[in-house]
Amino acid sequence: MRLESFFPTYKFPNHAGFLTPMPTGSRRTRSGVCAFGAPKGMTLTTFAELGLSENIVATLTALGFATPTPIQEKGIPVVLGGRDLIGLAQTGTGKTAAFGLPMIEMLLKDEKRPDNRTTRALILAPTRELVNQIGDNLRSYLRRLPLKINQVVGGASIGKQQLQLEKGTDILVATPGRLLDLIARNAISLRAVRYLVLDEADQMLDLGFIHDLRKISKMVPPKRQTLLFSATMPSSIADLASSFLTDPIKVAVSPPGKAADKVEQHVHFVAGQNAKTEMLKKILNDNPDGRSIVFLRTKHGAEKLMKHLDATGYSVASIHGNKSQGQRERALKGFRDGEIKTLIATDVAARGIDIPAVSHVFNYDLPEVPDAYVHRIGRTARAGRDGIAIAFCGPDEGRLLRDIEKLMSIDIPVASGEPPANLARPARPQRRAGGGGNNRNHQAPGQGRGKSEGGAKADGRPAKTGHRKGGNGGGGAGAGNGGNRSANGNGQSRGGNGQARPARSGTAGGRRREA
Repeated sequence: MRLESFFPTYKFPNHAGFLTPMPTGSRRTRSGVCAFGAPKGMTLTTFAELGLSENIVATLTALGFATPTPIQEKGIPVVLGGRDLIGLAQTGTGKTAAFGLPMIEMLLKDEKRPDNRTTRALILAPTRELVNQIGDNLRSYLRRLPLKINQVVGGASIGKQQLQLEKGTDILVATPGRLLDLIARNAISLRAVRYLVLDEADQMLDLGFIHDLRKISKMVPPKRQTLLFSATMPSSIADLASSFLTDPIKVAVSPPGKAADKVEQHVHFVAGQNAKTEMLKKILNDNPDGRSIVFLRTKHGAEKLMKHLDATGYSVASIHGNKSQGQRERALKGFRDGEIKTLIATDVAARGIDIPAVSHVFNYDLPEVPDAYVHRIGRTARAGRDGIAIAFCGPDEGRLLRDIEKLMSIDIPVASGEPPANLARPARPQRRAGGGGNNRNHQAPGQGRGKSEGGAKADGRPAKTGHRKGGNGGGGAGAGNGGNRSANGNGQSRGGNGQARPARSGTAGGRRREA
């Protein structure tokens, strides 16, 4: 079957070969999506071979992009072919270019200008930081090209955003909540949307935007091309895809729970919050030239830690949901420019920061949701660099660490401290913990996690001369408390199955406040 039969409106070089939609067999989802890619043994290695125009390829070359990433290689031809797409890829894999470049290509081919207060393409993202990052990236691809991009987020002046949208826009990047606010003011209509992108769809569901997304889906024309990108594919995402997309093609470039190969991971077992703070300060002092992001669970905790570090002489700023848009942008700019060495953040920043110079990521608090750990540590080891991810595990966080390691199918090497006895677990097949991380010796069922001797290096890694003591962990897996645990807000409680987990919380109207 010829390539042209899939993409009748595009001219591809003959040496691009064939692209064949291949049913995924046992991996076929209930919606019947197919995997899509080049035949075995053949890869598309340049942007020109993917079907992009000379102008766009020249811009990418000037930006230093010579070779497409896997998600770009697999996704761009699908989008150019006019098909709906489900893209499964972690953050930092080049998803913005995977949907942005072919979208720009198709908008340029259609010379029709947008009407006032309309947009031709709509990109939805869960956080202000991610919206701004997407907008900045798309603008870099549009050098000397006549397309207009606008972005709208909460926390900024809605009056100014209304003025920006007055004369129409080609590509609108938005958070769902602010977009609905502008629609309610008749500042924007979605009747002309031809391309709809849901980026980081799993996080949008985690933040409670499902009702907003369903409202928006009813406002865009049914005849459109829809692209959904997510790092994970739980049943909720499959349900969302079935209602938003038509006969989508699915491309996946990394398994869920997999961290970047060049992230070296370690865990320090500590006695409590004060010990976490002292360990953090020691590692920061030993790495004065590093650039670090420190993740905490709560806004209050993040602000408290930031004020303590600032008072003790550290170059630090914080970013979380209680900060205004201007404060967040100033903090990110200072961090990106190197004026600020340490950024204290909640998970609002876990998927919205793309700064290649980040050398260390600290999980000061382990996240309640294991997937969040993967996204947090994805802030380092970007653009081909190495990175170090350091986790602090307090006495009450053993279950969270166990869930993270289960998701990633690894044992994170211990840098220091005494593991709790209830952290014992059966051995699993060997797998590397990030790029340079040393694996823990695997243990027989019932054995405890070993203790690392010899101290830790200046950057938080275990000393090379240290060795592991065999631990007798008491044999149990430590199932946790069996009682129910209630969540904040109006979320419902769950539990009673051996582990207590908080339910996701929401507001009375089913819509969460924007992150």
